[in-house]
Amino acid sequence: MPQKPQKEGKQKVCPVAARCGGCRWIHKSYQEQLEAKATFFRKLMEPYCRPEPIVAMENATHYRNKVHAVFGEDRRHGVISGIYEEKSHRIVPVDSCLIENRKADEIIVSIRGLLKSFKIRPYNEDTGFGLLRHVLVRVGHATGQIMVVLVLTSPVMPSKNNFVKALLKLHPEITTMVINVNDQDTSMVLGDKERAIYGKGYIEDELCGKKFRISPRSFYQVNSVQTEKLYGKALEYACLTGRESVLDAYCGTGTIGMIASDHAAEVIGVELNRDAVRDAVSNAKRNGISNIRFYQNDAGIFLLEMADQGAKLDVLLMDPPRSGSSEAFLNAALKIAPGRIVYISCNPETLVRDLKILTKKSYRVEKAVAVDMFPFTDSVEAVVQLSRR
Repeated sequence: MPQKPQKEGKQKVCPVAARCGGCRWIHKSYQEQLEAKATFFRKLMEPYCRPEPIVAMENATHYRNKVHAVFGEDRRHGVISGIYEEKSHRIVPVDSCLIENRKADEIIVSIRGLLKSFKIRPYNEDTGFGLLRHVLVRVGHATGQIMVVLVLTSPVMPSKNNFVKALLKLHPEITTMVINVNDQDTSMVLGDKERAIYGKGYIEDELCGKKFRISPRSFYQVNSVQTEKLYGKALEYACLTGRESVLDAYCGTGTIGMIASDHAAEVIGVELNRDAVRDAVSNAKRNGISNIRFYQNDAGIFLLEMADQGAKLDVLLMDPPRSGSSEAFLNAALKIAPGRIVYISCNPETLVRDLKILTKKSYRVEKAVAVDMFPFTDSVEAVVQLSRR
């Protein structure tokens, strides 16, 4: 049975839930959601082990620390902001959301209210005219620092300094503001060019006792509370004693590897995305971690090279994308044969597919647990411990 969160009844139905599609389970109480997710995960894991109770949130609302709003106009040319209707580019107006950070929502509404007095028009996808495309707000869960990103079609913003002053007057808690330029005909939110117009252009946050720098394009988990529980489980399953060599595959900005570094002899992080590796190196320096190294490479190729060189690996931490791992990576993992594998999954269905390959040859599943990272959605994450037979 799932762990019981704080007592909570059914939520009031959001007026735009059916069009938005972001909260598919808004009609279920949180306890019902947990039971459904626990049952789903237990059935998937039946061939391998009986999972531990699902890890619930104590307060399951307003957990998203990253909030994105698209801007546009209604039929009367009034400014609207919100989210794209599911499977379309029609904007569903949203002022507040059950799962988004409250302060972020308030700031977006304030920006919408300022546009008319500053003669700033939202972007029109059909005509290509207008300046403001999107607003992105990121909030540091532990630090409370707030970053506002204005995504514009041009680097030139009229009355920029006065706009900054007006928004700060309404929300003095804002730490930094950034202009990001996206002048392409694309569905991507952020462009490649950006500059700070107030503050440092980034915020900092703390996760599992480590400090992380968050810039507009940095990857950072959107539910900090549950991320700490997820990574805590991964560390528990790694069973580190301080003597192990650890490899963090698909390491991103190095979060889980840096957390593991306190309990291991050495950690290697491997990530294909060059920007993420740069952020990982910077974060390690910020935290004074000397026993971790990062490499920009395909994780499967890197593992094969390690195996060919006769390198020893005690623990493999892997956190692949929703599509799961490639068969080439899994075969490379089998070749280097670490004593333990800790698989962090954001898609239990591809997790089970990959477990079939790992358990067919050298490994057995010892433990598994589901973690509810995204209440009011049908998504669930998981951590699995495998040991070499």
